[in-house]
Amino acid sequence: MRRREAEQDRDVAALLAAGALVEIRSLAGSPGRAAQEESPEEVLGRIRALADLGHNLPGVARPPRSGPVRRGVPLDRFDRAMDERPMSWAWNTAGPEGRAWMLARIEQEGRTWTPPPPLPEPRVDPSPMKPWQWVGLLLGRWPVRTPFGRRPLPADANVLKVLDTGTICALHDEVRRLRLGLGGAAPWLRAHLAPDGVHYLLPDPADYYWPGNADGRGGRIGWWQCTALLRMRDGAQVSAMVAVLPETFAALPSTLRRREQVRLAHRVRSVERDAVLWGRDHEAACAPQVCGFVPEENGSASTTP
Repeated sequence: MRRREAEQDRDVAALLAAGALVEIRSLAGSPGRAAQEESPEEVLGRIRALADLGHNLPGVARPPRSGPVRRGVPLDRFDRAMDERPMSWAWNTAGPEGRAWMLARIEQEGRTWTPPPPLPEPRVDPSPMKPWQWVGLLLGRWPVRTPFGRRPLPADANVLKVLDTGTICALHDEVRRLRLGLGGAAPWLRAHLAPDGVHYLLPDPADYYWPGNADGRGGRIGWWQCTALLRMRDGAQVSAMVAVLPETFAALPSTLRRREQVRLAHRVRSVERDAVLWGRDHEAACAPQVCGFVPEENGSASTTP
């Protein structure tokens, strides 16, 4: 049953992606005709909404990647839900108008489809460790595993660093300055991290960010994708990703004993709730007079990690 639903989701994703492109082409190709019923701003709004709705659908239509993107990290509840129903994210984030458009398109094609259930809420506490993770912890094994066929990270990457809020923000400043592309939300973090918070950081690249992979700019990835466990202003601990140059990471002090590093590394990698989700939950209460955060007018900086 679940396999059939997953296949139906992929078929529906392909249908909706094609439908969105056809509708966008129609709106863009006949602006005068569309403007007879709607203003140019409304037409552009419809095009933008269709693009937002459809840009992930081609990826949904392809069979999902099997297994986690990091060796040694089990699939969490979100990943399992997406494996079972690949349309879960697209459906649950579409909003009422987007969902109505999806259902109308599907009905127009004479299809029947059952929408996926709501996505599971991310765990606030770390996910329970699997038996094999406990064994690795007891044996003192570093949890970050090298993807098959790739060169392992150097020994100085297999370290967990304890950082203060100023250092975390400085790392994101460097991302923005060097345009590394992963992170860069230092202004947002300065306003929302606990001022005296203790944070943890370790190199933990996903397979597709493994050093040496193509960087999309004609070169190779020379930085390390690091996982951070951040303490927010309300006391919550959330995960985040940031690109860190090897020499920058090596210069950060290391103060913990090895066994404590291994224990905390497992904890850092097991937190489901990330800074983006925390930011969404906090958005309604976020204001300059509350947090001191003022988004940049030109939108050049990330507003969340």
